[in-house]
Amino acid sequence: MAVPWLSVLNTLIDVANLAVRRKARREAEEPGSSAGAGRMLGHVRTRLTGVVLAALKEAFDRDSSRLELEREQMELERRRAQRALKLELMRQAGDREIGRLRLMAGIAFASWLGTLVFSARLIGGTVGTRVMLGAGWLFLLGALSLSFAAQSNVGRALTRIDEGNARVDDLMSGASGAAGALVPWLIVVGLAVIGLAVLIA
Repeated sequence: MAVPWLSVLNTLIDVANLAVRRKARREAEEPGSSAGAGRMLGHVRTRLTGVVLAALKEAFDRDSSRLELEREQMELERRRAQRALKLELMRQAGDREIGRLRLMAGIAFASWLGTLVFSARLIGGTVGTRVMLGAGWLFLLGALSLSFAAQSNVGRALTRIDEGNARVDDLMSGASGAAGALVPWLIVVGLAVIGLAVLIA
């Protein structure tokens, strides 16, 4: 709570003025002591004014240093909150990327297992269908392995997110890298090649 310094100052000045007026009235009523009392009153006023001003300056200095300290603490808390928010956003982005890569790995594995149903029919077919089946399997297994590699890259990036130069965009695109971007395309190409092999057979 801030101290109302202006009202404190006004009260002190009013009290000083009241004391000075009473003293002046008493001296006016007493004959013969006005010259010496006037000088003494001037010294008292000067001394009282100096004391009041020094007390006010000290109080203002204390308040300004306290306000500066509070401002610094608020700035530090704001920076901490921003850093915590940045780290949380990066962690969530990394978790989403790992989830996407795991989904791609699951799709690649399920697609490879699904093509095993057609393998008996295609293996007995022409050489071209067998080659296309093998190529499709290679694409699907390549997608599976690239998905695992990209997951490990994102995991390593998540362990380094506490470093000051990490960014959310880098975590999303740079951590999984080209491997993470190639996984869905390899799945699509692998399934397309196997589909063509089934159609040819």
